[in-house]
Amino acid sequence: MSDRPHLVFVPGLLCDAALWAHQIGHMEDIADCHVGDTRSDDTIAGMARTILQGAPQRFALAGLSMGGYVAFEIMRQAPERVARLALLDTAATPDTEERRQRRLDLIKLAEIGEFKGVAPRLLPQFIHPDRLLDGTLTDAIMEMTQRVGKDAFLRQQNAIMGRADSRPHLSSIKVPTLVLSGRGDVMTPVERHVEIAEAIPKARLAIVEDSGHLTTMERPQAVTALLRDWMIYDR
Repeated sequence: MSDRPHLVFVPGLLCDAALWAHQIGHMEDIADCHVGDTRSDDTIAGMARTILQGAPQRFALAGLSMGGYVAFEIMRQAPERVARLALLDTAATPDTEERRQRRLDLIKLAEIGEFKGVAPRLLPQFIHPDRLLDGTLTDAIMEMTQRVGKDAFLRQQNAIMGRADSRPHLSSIKVPTLVLSGRGDVMTPVERHVEIAEAIPKARLAIVEDSGHLTTMERPQAVTALLRDWMIYDR
């Protein structure tokens, strides 16, 4: 049995293990890596319970976007099981009414049989404008969204809209925490991450340049290097 630490990655909306492919491939020498299931439940609390049921007793936890919402919930449900925490391109705040309405519009589009039109609408919010002509990246994202599929997308959007406000709980997080944001993230801007990092006692803020929301895929080498430092050195 491996004596390496366990690391659980939690994907974001319409994302699967491909979101973390570079990190998994370049961190398996220092951690046993797992990807949590975010497709089966229609609440953030349910996703957290599912991941906890499948996770080792003690593990490091990294979540991006919706995965960060799930990570906050895991820290509420079972903080004693998490050894260290990484929050990537996420927010502690609930949705604004404007953001909620945009989600409802996308849900309606999917429900009338136009799910394939959802991902192209989200793509400019997912990645930096300079990446939009990167066919390898955009194809990988589009293929990932189709693998996740309509039914999981609808469950995820409803879960996100019903999530808790995590700001009151930030000061109770006592483990070493990496808070990471793409400089050009328009979905969860840098200032959201500054707010999180300032409220968590052992947090370190990292900003990845020339990247939008999907930092792990847009700037994989930079994000992996930061996560390796977090796993090995952050105390």
